[in-house]
Amino acid sequence: MVLEQNLSLVNKVNRLLNWGHWFTFFNILLALVITSAYWWAEPLPQSITGWLYLVTNWLGHTAFLCFLFFILTIFPVTLIFPYQRHVRGIAAALATLGLVALIFDAYVYQALGYHVGSASSEQTIDLLRQQVVTNLRNFILITSVVAALLLAIELVLSNLCWKKVPRLQASGIGQPALYLFLGCFVTSHSLHIWADAQLDLDVLKQDNVLPFTYPATANTFLAKYNVLDLSRLQETKAEQLQRPTNWREPETLQCVNQQTEAVTVLIVPALSALDTALLEQHNFKAHPLHFAPVEAPGALLNLLYGSMQLNKDMDVILQQAPVWMEQLPTGQLSISASDAKFQQRLPWLALNPDTKAPLQIKFSSDLATDLPQSDQGQPLLVLTLQARDSQFALAPAQLYSRWPALHRAISNTVTQHLDLIPTLLAQLGCHSNWPGDNWFTPSAYPKLNLLPHQMVSFKKDKMIVVRDDGSYGVWSAGTLVPLNEKLDIPQLTDALKRVQQ
Repeated sequence: MVLEQNLSLVNKVNRLLNWGHWFTFFNILLALVITSAYWWAEPLPQSITGWLYLVTNWLGHTAFLCFLFFILTIFPVTLIFPYQRHVRGIAAALATLGLVALIFDAYVYQALGYHVGSASSEQTIDLLRQQVVTNLRNFILITSVVAALLLAIELVLSNLCWKKVPRLQASGIGQPALYLFLGCFVTSHSLHIWADAQLDLDVLKQDNVLPFTYPATANTFLAKYNVLDLSRLQETKAEQLQRPTNWREPETLQCVNQQTEAVTVLIVPALSALDTALLEQHNFKAHPLHFAPVEAPGALLNLLYGSMQLNKDMDVILQQAPVWMEQLPTGQLSISASDAKFQQRLPWLALNPDTKAPLQIKFSSDLATDLPQSDQGQPLLVLTLQARDSQFALAPAQLYSRWPALHRAISNTVTQHLDLIPTLLAQLGCHSNWPGDNWFTPSAYPKLNLLPHQMVSFKKDKMIVVRDDGSYGVWSAGTLVPLNEKLDIPQLTDALKRVQQ
């Protein structure tokens, strides 16, 4: 009697395990659809090796995640609680939770550039809070519909796999699928080891695209057995990221005749609490992700010259008006100051603005006076000259806009002083090889700024700072909280392509 009960229990567990394997297989197919979203957040590979790694890593790693999820959740339930109806229902609920978590992680990666984790918890919560505050009804509706749809699919799959286990086993799909996923997993890691040894960036830039990706590397393997000195490796990588020596000023402007919208920019030394209240009263919107140098000469170089701090004689450069100003059509631009003290640093500034020019840039020492005089119903920007003292040479500065189209374009986007002139010139129909972005048509490359003793790159919310001594750090641009991430060589390489081009 006891033997029969034991055999019955073994049969139940065996059939549940067979069902669990097929249930996991179909969930792998579902997860592949979801994880494909990660690749849309990154530039696609440019080489055959890069594409081969993308496909094998996508198939192998997604299958590994799903199988690991089965081992850690559904498999223990099957052994402890071997009642098929209950196990199938619990498995469907657990699989739904897993897929919802995967969708949420893909959304965070699309928005911030990194995955959900303890190091990014504050940024993730802040992103979630923004969605709840701005679109609560849509957020609840979309979340509920997606969760309900996934639960329905999981229940159907669970029931289908249970009824069709014999037929599925007889189909001959299982073994080829196992070999495919296992082969892709091994191939992707082997490719990564080779690419790491050869410094193939087309493969290495795909590091950490998928969640829980920690691929084996040749450098790590060799260092483990004392064959390679990682400190020397770090020096080699730092040499690859040396500052460009062939930097040149932006080339001649290319302008076309077009209907331009008048824009006024007010640049102030700082914004007091009364100034902020005044701006809010005039319906200005704050942009919290704007960065500027903390030193005034560097800030002026970014703002007016569209240039980065590669020249030690910045004060000498500021004595002359930017070359691009002479290339603009007559009467298109007016740069002035409301106080003569600004002429000490910029002697070419005019004290009497050309009120007919469509583009007005004014250095203001009294916002309460200059704002009403400048407000003629046109788009207005107000920004501080430089960032406040910080541990970074490039730090958050204040930017307020009353320009709805611009506010929508830069929402949740990191901006810099370096971007101002390219954006304004584009409004006049003029273009050049500026290192900064036109905020309405940003470059696909990560942002870059070069400052004394520091190189800073932004990619979505991720900020990388590399110092002259070879040290580096990775932070959240929105909160300035350190992120537990390694140096992203591909991001910095792509950012430096701005200078190379």
